[in-house]
Amino acid sequence: MFKALLLDNTDGFSAKLTQLEEGRLPEGDVTVSVAYSTLNYKDALAITNKGPVVRKWPMVAGIDGAGTVLESTHPSWKAGDIFVHNGWGVGETHWGCLAEKARLKGDWLVRLPMAFTARQAMAIGTAGYTAMLCVLALEDHGVKPEMGEVLVTGATGGVGSVAVALLGKLGYKVVAATGKASEEAYLKSLGASAIIDRTELAQAGKPFQKERWAGVVDAVGSHTLANALAQTRYGGVVAACGLAQGMDLPTTVMPFILRGVTLAGIDSVMAPLAKRQRAWDRLARDLDPSHLESIIEEVPLEAATEKAQQLMDGKVRGRVLVRIAS
Repeated sequence: MFKALLLDNTDGFSAKLTQLEEGRLPEGDVTVSVAYSTLNYKDALAITNKGPVVRKWPMVAGIDGAGTVLESTHPSWKAGDIFVHNGWGVGETHWGCLAEKARLKGDWLVRLPMAFTARQAMAIGTAGYTAMLCVLALEDHGVKPEMGEVLVTGATGGVGSVAVALLGKLGYKVVAATGKASEEAYLKSLGASAIIDRTELAQAGKPFQKERWAGVVDAVGSHTLANALAQTRYGGVVAACGLAQGMDLPTTVMPFILRGVTLAGIDSVMAPLAKRQRAWDRLARDLDPSHLESIIEEVPLEAATEKAQQLMDGKVRGRVLVRIAS
């Protein structure tokens, strides 16, 4: 038997901690012991039933996990190996990692860099890994620190917090957009040079505005992304990875055809293994581990449901680390 956060929709929706038999684990070639998981926005949507995340019932929640391989028939993994997992539909169509045990596909797993413990890996989680993918997109499109300010929207969230920390360490002048003025000291401690109120970006704006940003990491979407595009400097790059404000994009082609702005879409769920390994290797090099403790709030598995509701209510800063073992 193992403990898991099970979501069910048989007689109305429920999310409860329960004991499951190991024989109920889904198909996969690697069975793992999960030491830590985390709560991402998508996890919170699933656990609170606020979005159509789960597509197969019942479902063990948790798109992220880190821990130790117990059994494997996959050629790349053996018992005792330390893994990190992000995405691949886990917690949506395949049982996830808010559980003491999981059965996954070896092709989905990334070998955890020696720089990180399993706990630190989940302090980073999909949010931090996505932030690194955004930074890599800016770099790959030629955005350098000397080119000007880089905007990070949703800056106190999981993606935003790690993006601010990464960009700050890499020498960029980071402007953090947030609706939480009380978090200015927190954001500056991570590496932000300046703070702006998110309301400056959240309303409908002109399709073409004064140039300001050399690059943007956007986890918000909707009018915020549209305004960020309209303010991006000639040849600048906007990495879009989220939809906290909405999935719409009320903009025009003007930033693209008159300023040569690039809109880079960032997908972390189905990214190929080589891209994932590159991101984790760069996280090991460029993310200051000392920032992780200020970014995270650690809770036991028993508190995950309550914390998911708080995340949906906008009452969570940074990352929620879920300790699986009692």
